[in-house]
Amino acid sequence: MESLQFLANGFAIALQWHNLAFAFFGVLIGTAVGVLPGIGPMSGVALLIPVTSTLTSGLDPSSAATSSIILLAGVYYGAMYGGSTTSILLNTPGESSSVVTALDGYQMAKQGRAGQALSIAAIGSFFAGIVSVVGLVALAEPLSDIALSFGPAEYFSLMILGLCAVSGLAGKSMTKALIMTVSGLLLATIGMDNVSGVARFTYNTPVLYSGLEFLTIAVGLFALGEVFKTILEKDTDTGAIAKVGRILPTKQDMKESAVPIVRGSFLGFFIGLLPGAGATLASFFSYIMEKKLSKNPSKFGQGAIAGVAAPESANNAASGGAMIPLLTLGIPGSGTTAILMGALIMYNIQPGPLLFTDHPQVAWGLIASMFIGNLMLLVLNMPLVKVFAKIIETPAKYLLPIIVSISIFGVYAVQFTTFDLMLLIACGVVGYFLTKNDFPVAPLVLGLVLGPMIENNLRRALTTSNGDFMIFLQKPISLLFLVIAALWMLIPIFLKMRGKNVIINEEA
Repeated sequence: MESLQFLANGFAIALQWHNLAFAFFGVLIGTAVGVLPGIGPMSGVALLIPVTSTLTSGLDPSSAATSSIILLAGVYYGAMYGGSTTSILLNTPGESSSVVTALDGYQMAKQGRAGQALSIAAIGSFFAGIVSVVGLVALAEPLSDIALSFGPAEYFSLMILGLCAVSGLAGKSMTKALIMTVSGLLLATIGMDNVSGVARFTYNTPVLYSGLEFLTIAVGLFALGEVFKTILEKDTDTGAIAKVGRILPTKQDMKESAVPIVRGSFLGFFIGLLPGAGATLASFFSYIMEKKLSKNPSKFGQGAIAGVAAPESANNAASGGAMIPLLTLGIPGSGTTAILMGALIMYNIQPGPLLFTDHPQVAWGLIASMFIGNLMLLVLNMPLVKVFAKIIETPAKYLLPIIVSISIFGVYAVQFTTFDLMLLIACGVVGYFLTKNDFPVAPLVLGLVLGPMIENNLRRALTTSNGDFMIFLQKPISLLFLVIAALWMLIPIFLKMRGKNVIINEEA
């Protein structure tokens, strides 16, 4: 009952006219970001952080943080909606979690059923969004209460688990993901040491005393990295766009989609709770499950509407589920939630168990806005399917200068230093070469965000134990987190080695 009272207060905040405007603007931009191939939710959220700080400059700090996070979260789950459009119409996923949608969505489009595929994706996404927000309301308070009992040792181990989870699942190579994670942790050490006041890796450069700005690195790696990729690889070719005919699904379409939407929503939500699992894994699992349970699995890949409904529901539910560890534990479960966490820290608001007691207006205002935002997305997506399909045709010569100008003006508006502009361009170049060579950049961002918190909790834990590292093994919850983290890293290595041995034995 207490959660319902808090939720009612959250709706009072979310229904303020400026927060409604921020939610609408967020989901609108998010849908466009999802539609545009290659940008993705991480780039979109990173790109808009400086814009939100400018838009909310006239508000008090707490209201500014609430409005900003409402907008950025809208971009996040809006991009999950929009990602299906290019998958279905162009066979080009707008972001990684929409890869599976292309398997049957594009086949439906070629059969003249693009409108039904897009509308089922929108309906499934809406239902999944509501399921994930209800789950967020139900689990937020209990989880934050449990987390309040955590000490520095438990928090340190939990953050190590978060890093291992993302590193273990990001990209094709775990080694490359680990390299990027460690690189992020190393970059996080630049600046003045909070405890001793000693300058670290600054080389007597005053501008480095405050450390590297998270915003500059995130915008450079994601947004400018994609710009350089498009320019240098001349990645501007588009395939033949399928025509959008009938918009509303038939009764048969609804009948075939209803159960997959429900299954995908619940599966995606629970996968989203796991740090590092994310929407991409949820959409793959959901598709595989529907194919296994189907009476006619041969239809999958040939234009089965369940092959669109299930993964689209799963990836939207996962994006909502990923908000739970972020808000209640202060552990981002994906690259996008790491950027959202960085945005909250910019406003001096620390995500975690104390968020619901210290800043209830931010936490519950965000949760309430997610209800409203999902309703806005359904209203936007159903009638505007044809309009959003046109965004795909935006020429790169117009789109790229807009992204570059927003990146440069946004970063300069927040930092006011030419050093950050040079760092922004350098990160864009580095981001291009990293993605070109299959080095995932999300673990680097996560390491940069979690690095200072890991170090602070490590020091606090060692201070209470007089320097005894056994404290991390003596605390049962801390030990559990470390064991899970170790298994998360070792099991894939073991399975890979076992697979190689099987192949060698078969060849012998």
